[in-house]
Amino acid sequence: MNPLGSGSGSGFLGEPYSVLVFGTPIAVLTAALVFKLPSIVRLWRDPLRRAVGGLLLLACGIFVFAAPPVIAWVNRATGVPNLAAPLVYSIIVAFCGASLLLMIAWRGGLAGPSGGSARARCAMRWVAVGHAGVILTLWTLFGLADVPVERRRDLDTYYARTPFMRELIVLYLLAHTTSCVLTYRLIRDWIHTAGLDVWLRRGLRSLAVGYAANLVFDAAKGTAVAARWTGHDLDPLSTELAPAAGGFAAVLIATGFVLPHAGQYLRDRWQLRRAHLRLGPLYELLRTATGKGVPFSLRATPELRLTRRETFIRDALLQLSRHFDGELRRRAYGAALDLGCGPGRARALAAAVTIREAIEARAGSRPPRPQVPDHGTDLPTDLLTDLLQGIESVSRVLSHPDEIEAVRTLATAPAESLHVYE
Repeated sequence: MNPLGSGSGSGFLGEPYSVLVFGTPIAVLTAALVFKLPSIVRLWRDPLRRAVGGLLLLACGIFVFAAPPVIAWVNRATGVPNLAAPLVYSIIVAFCGASLLLMIAWRGGLAGPSGGSARARCAMRWVAVGHAGVILTLWTLFGLADVPVERRRDLDTYYARTPFMRELIVLYLLAHTTSCVLTYRLIRDWIHTAGLDVWLRRGLRSLAVGYAANLVFDAAKGTAVAARWTGHDLDPLSTELAPAAGGFAAVLIATGFVLPHAGQYLRDRWQLRRAHLRLGPLYELLRTATGKGVPFSLRATPELRLTRRETFIRDALLQLSRHFDGELRRRAYGAALDLGCGPGRARALAAAVTIREAIEARAGSRPPRPQVPDHGTDLPTDLLTDLLQGIESVSRVLSHPDEIEAVRTLATAPAESLHVYE
């Protein structure tokens, strides 16, 4: 995924470019892992969630162990010059294999109750065996190579013509390229699947661009290595362009894994917030009428706040129900239809008129009216049940007091001036 930021010289901590190249992906990947960690722990038995967590951890490990100071520390701690090279390359290959395995499992439904298709399981076995074989070969070639000079930034090009090390470099680049191409194709085909959630589709697009950006890393590294074979020096492609491409790819991949979860979370929170706000007019009307309300709590979750508001509204309507006037509601419904409203909005306006009238009747201590069945209209006969089920639509029309007043005026006009809605 990302380069071994190789080359001798001072560490990257004092170099702004290197800090950006290595520090930014580490920060983004760590943030993504922290964001996903609660759901991974909560749903630990879900293999796909565990796989995503492991994948993000591997990606972060690439940049940590590829940082020049860490390269120097690994080499010094082990006493083997350039041992950090096969270590970083192994993590890169492991990340590529894990990415491909995750996509096959994700698309093949291997985490579902059916266990996925036999073809998908067979493909996963080949991927696991193939990448494990590549990692074993990398360490074998490194053991055979003679690489006595430590290179923290330009190891790929410095040893491009060294026996066995040359093959090691080519092998990890080929494995990385092949895995990224296959993963990109799986993601690209998945993006075009009908019926995908919008946030999942956006996450997949970010992943696709991220894995495509990894191919820029491979092209830059490969070009610099090939140039050394022909006696040319294009090292900046390997030491500057490739790390930048790898860092950019890491940020996009981290975003791709987080975006579906984060997007759905934010969408759900926004929907809860909108529902809470839409109930505001009816809540304020009933709070004023009853002199009570829902106590505010900073610790309350959006779900709890919405539930408390709905419960308060329904309790208040139950207290007002003895003052509901079914005849007024029927007349208000007909008046709203006469004013050009559709049936749904007419019902909401009729309910708003009924509630306002009930509040006034209760405030004036007027005796309850006898309930009149709503025969001859498409209104439900159970007035209270209808109101309890339509509190959101009633609350919305309360934001249009002029329209409510027009319906109420027409509904309470002298009988001889009204149409007959029988």
